[in-house]
Amino acid sequence: MPELPEVETIARALAPGLVGRLVTGLDVPDAKVLAGPKTRAAFAKVALGRAITAVARRAKLLLVHLGPHPEAPSGPGAVIAFHLKMTGRFHIAGPHDPAPDRARLLLRLDDGHSLVFSDLRRFGTARAFASPEALAAWDFYATLGPEPWDMTPQAFEAALCRRTTRVKAALLDQTLIAGVGNIYADESLFAAGVHPETPCRDLSPAKRAALLGAIQAVIARAIAAGGSTIRDYRTPDGVEGGFQNEFSVYGKAGEPCPACGRPLDSLKVAGRTSTFCPRCQKK
Repeated sequence: MPELPEVETIARALAPGLVGRLVTGLDVPDAKVLAGPKTRAAFAKVALGRAITAVARRAKLLLVHLGPHPEAPSGPGAVIAFHLKMTGRFHIAGPHDPAPDRARLLLRLDDGHSLVFSDLRRFGTARAFASPEALAAWDFYATLGPEPWDMTPQAFEAALCRRTTRVKAALLDQTLIAGVGNIYADESLFAAGVHPETPCRDLSPAKRAALLGAIQAVIARAIAAGGSTIRDYRTPDGVEGGFQNEFSVYGKAGEPCPACGRPLDSLKVAGRTSTFCPRCQKK
């Protein structure tokens, strides 16, 4: 599943071609993609006729912000929230491009181009919100924790010291810190020297501070590299990410630890495979 760095990369790549464009049409080849307003008519009522004002990200969601409807220029803007899930992709198609493969939703734009959301596995969703307040009231959105750079050491310390869960499971909990998934949890735990099975409350304050710093640093490096491509992820230009070439531990069980040379080990935490060094990340 694309995590924070991948969705951030997509948002930055899409923005130049979308901001300022009017949404003039909507095609929904696969109605399963619609969540919230579950019909094309309801979705179109929110989206059509509005200008795209920004393309942003919150946690693992891609957000397309729309201005007020021209018939109500003093009214609120709208928001379309895409959840890519496992295999969701975006690209901007030209007016004469062939029909996109696996397209699930297309926003037609006033310059003849289209924003295409495709999804091989068909798990991704699109939701239209008539106002930012409606987005904020969505139960999933409302429970998201702080972004990594908005989480202070004090808040991170307070959140972890109350938890009895294993630290890897806590990092995957989007209500604690938003946007971190399996890849960046493993890489951050290794960078901080923390075993994935350590109970949160057993970490020292120094280790908790080191872990937050590692999360912030690892994700910043991943964004700079354009995210990580394991199988399906591509940028809107069809380019693979590059951070998979910088992995220290993720997916490398049995290979030598880059720090000490001991073979990396793996185990299941919260149903996810976690790779770690048994010497550098003592339990």
